[in-house]
Amino acid sequence: MKNLMKKWNSLSLVKRIFVGLIIGIILAVTVPTQFSGITIFGALFVGALKAIAPILVFFLVMSAISGHREGTETNMKSIVMLYLAGTFLAGLVAVIASFMFPVTLTLGAGVDSITPPGGVVEVLKTLLMNVVDNPVKALFNANYIGILAWAVVLGLAIKGAAQTTKDMVTTFADGLAQMVRWVINFAPLGIMGLVFDAIATSGLESLLSYGQLLLVLIGCMIFVALVVNPIIAYIFIRQNPYKLVLTCLRESGLTAFFTRSSAANIPVNMALCEKLGLDKDTYSVSIPLGATINMAGAAITISVLTLAAVNTLGIQVDIGTALLLSILSAVSACGASGVAGGSLLLIPLAASLFGIPNDVAMQVVGVGFIVGVIQDSAETALNSSTDVLFTAIAEFGKRRKAGEKVVINTKFE
Repeated sequence: MKNLMKKWNSLSLVKRIFVGLIIGIILAVTVPTQFSGITIFGALFVGALKAIAPILVFFLVMSAISGHREGTETNMKSIVMLYLAGTFLAGLVAVIASFMFPVTLTLGAGVDSITPPGGVVEVLKTLLMNVVDNPVKALFNANYIGILAWAVVLGLAIKGAAQTTKDMVTTFADGLAQMVRWVINFAPLGIMGLVFDAIATSGLESLLSYGQLLLVLIGCMIFVALVVNPIIAYIFIRQNPYKLVLTCLRESGLTAFFTRSSAANIPVNMALCEKLGLDKDTYSVSIPLGATINMAGAAITISVLTLAAVNTLGIQVDIGTALLLSILSAVSACGASGVAGGSLLLIPLAASLFGIPNDVAMQVVGVGFIVGVIQDSAETALNSSTDVLFTAIAEFGKRRKAGEKVVINTKFE
């Protein structure tokens, strides 16, 4: 047994996750009732990540701000611009794909128990109110905009404190980072439980009737991940971007696909940034911020499902309105929560652009929840992996402009 554990631990984490994935699929398809208890592993894994992520972000950001030296530049401006541009381009790709491959839906009963936001102004107001949320409440509810805001303020407040105080904050941050590494080591068991639960609960039959819709949704996300993002990456690093792109998809996108939560994947992304040798002062802020505003997958979901409703109702859409939808879906996506299904509640907001009544739009949301077992997983994988990708290319691009030789290490133990 000891030798077996030694061989198991010698495998890379990705290989161990694939083993857990395969076992979960086999058990869900063959003996779903006898092994239903293994779903607890998935719940524990996601719960542990969600529990530690808010306080990890709080201490990392506070440590980075308090220890920041005057004159040291970060890449946050470039990263935020990449987040916004990437989200808009994803929405634009989804609109173009929806025109090329129009989808119609069979609308049934609405989802009456969920209240969507009333408009873009309401989404922006919610974002601003989250900034001034009670700090304890922000930590409790995993409100990352509020956590970031208070961590920055507190970091600035103790910037002039004694070095021992700053060292204590850094020690807490390092301790939390080590706890995250321990949790991530349990990812194979967690993934096994999550995939078992998804297949055993929802099955694959319910997705067959929405095959064309899923093809457009997933096709757009794959196109953005493997075509649009690499082009953006090449512009910054001026070398083959696929090694970095595929590393982000493998190391970050894989776990995000099964946790279905950008917020839960924050510790995974921070660990990946550390492996890539990125600046801790930058990624400790950019990764949690990306989990909130970098929502390319959400922009795709909003655009595709909204235009599917438009096609179903026979509404004519001109180029100007389609472009406006791309912008609206990007802005709306920035307000999508980093949890499973967060983007679906913003569909009524985009649908209102075409005069679609709220009750019909909520039926589209219902369709979104049906295909969500695949759509939401792929959406989160794209969102979360892109957080790391854009953080990395902004830093590597800065090094290239400074005349440094950029060597991107993507081979990890």
